[in-house]
Amino acid sequence: MKKLLILTALAILPVKAVIGADYTVDPAHTYVSFAISHLGFSTMRGKFNEQSGSLQFDPAAKEASVMIEIDATSIDTGYAKRDAHLQSPDFLNAVENPTITFKSTSATWNGAKPATVTGDLTLLGVSKPVTLTITSMKCGPNPFNKKETCGFDATGSIKRTDFGVTYGAPAIGEVLELQIGFEAVKN
Repeated sequence: MKKLLILTALAILPVKAVIGADYTVDPAHTYVSFAISHLGFSTMRGKFNEQSGSLQFDPAAKEASVMIEIDATSIDTGYAKRDAHLQSPDFLNAVENPTITFKSTSATWNGAKPATVTGDLTLLGVSKPVTLTITSMKCGPNPFNKKETCGFDATGSIKRTDFGVTYGAPAIGEVLELQIGFEAVKN
């Protein structure tokens, strides 16, 4: 379950490329969360509290790239005992695999706006392609500090067993739903 959460977080956050303007993800305005079925009785939700990343964005050329790194030990479901189990070798094996990453490889556009971002999600040392649907993206000057900022929201899903996170499957859901939202400030 932990592994699935981390995968979800990675898939949503990262975008990076050598194009357009460079931005740094603002960890204070980033939220990587996940949801997964718990034994079919309920939906267990969680988030990751620590992540970093970069965005490269050029709307004129219709190019976008993202890179996100998530600290696997920062998983937070609101229950410390469950969080410790999710960090264990049963799920995220956070001691041996402390970082979950997403590095985009391509993006599709719908007119002037990016529609999807596809990239490699690495969880437990296993890398697989993941496509995220961009639900919103806006760039412009932040009204408070006047710095050029881009906001990004995306969703996607991963099959956790594809990354080697097999504990409790299929009773504990195999498909992890990811939600990633971040703001990035122009360098």
